[in-house]
Amino acid sequence: MSVSPSPTGSPPLPHADTRDVVAALEASTWAMAAVVGTMRDALSAPLAEVLVASPQRSAVLEAAGLLSWDGAVPVPHPSLVPADGPLGRSTVEARLSSLRQAVAAAAQDVSAPAGGGWAELDDEVLLNQGRASAATGRALATRVVPGLPGLAERLAAPDGRVLDVGTGVAALAVALARELPGVSVVGIDVLPRALDLARGELVEARDVADRISLRCQDVAELAEPGVYDLVWLPAPFLPEETLVAALPRLAEALRPGGWIVTGTNPPAGDPLRAAVDRWNAVRNGGNTYDTDRMAQVLAAAGLDDVRRFPTVPGGPVLVAARRPGA
Repeated sequence: MSVSPSPTGSPPLPHADTRDVVAALEASTWAMAAVVGTMRDALSAPLAEVLVASPQRSAVLEAAGLLSWDGAVPVPHPSLVPADGPLGRSTVEARLSSLRQAVAAAAQDVSAPAGGGWAELDDEVLLNQGRASAATGRALATRVVPGLPGLAERLAAPDGRVLDVGTGVAALAVALARELPGVSVVGIDVLPRALDLARGELVEARDVADRISLRCQDVAELAEPGVYDLVWLPAPFLPEETLVAALPRLAEALRPGGWIVTGTNPPAGDPLRAAVDRWNAVRNGGNTYDTDRMAQVLAAAGLDDVRRFPTVPGGPVLVAARRPGA
């Protein structure tokens, strides 16, 4: 095959830049594998021992900027340190599930129907992904609720009520009930299998199970005006048509002065991240709204005092808005 000469007279290397980019992306995949594998091993052994025991894998982490050394002592980036207990295991398994979904997407025929989202995941994945949301529940109760005028007082009252949309295995509902003593939580979901798993989880949460009720319901068909002081909405996981239909109903479900808090993905810092986020969201049955778009649609639904609560750098942003009134 002949190659046309370059302007300088030397034949170019065809697609060299493309090969470099693809190789870099492949290396990034392996770097993420190193992250997840290290965190998983650290669930059953001290992280320092794990890092020393696998020098080649640790070298990948060092090259990725996630590890340095103080002599022979490893100094891991904080993001490498898994949380303690069941939350740490669930977080690691959730990241491993994400890698598996990426592999599944690579193997999927592009002409085949899009994935079915949560309904296609097995029970173990649903449990691990759901249990990881307990951290969001604790952050919601301890950081966001105190920062929203009047909400802590409402939820401390005997009739304080919370709606947990897309409750899944009820981990977030349990975390809220534990952090907000006395509050009642209603969890709704469209996936009966997830709710069956949630009922099993509540057996292990006897301390708060009597304040949590579950029901199979599409949030787009919610009709409970003026019932809740707080609505939690994990916005990225809802199809766009469901989100659009649900927002006016959720605004109406709030008591005057009540708050809705939505989990959102921040605007991506680069085109690649933005495109990946959109593909992943739609492939898993969600929508492409980011934090900025979500703030706009909350205001358009008649809610006011829109506020943002960042979590970790580059991580989800919680967007809150209040129903006008008392």
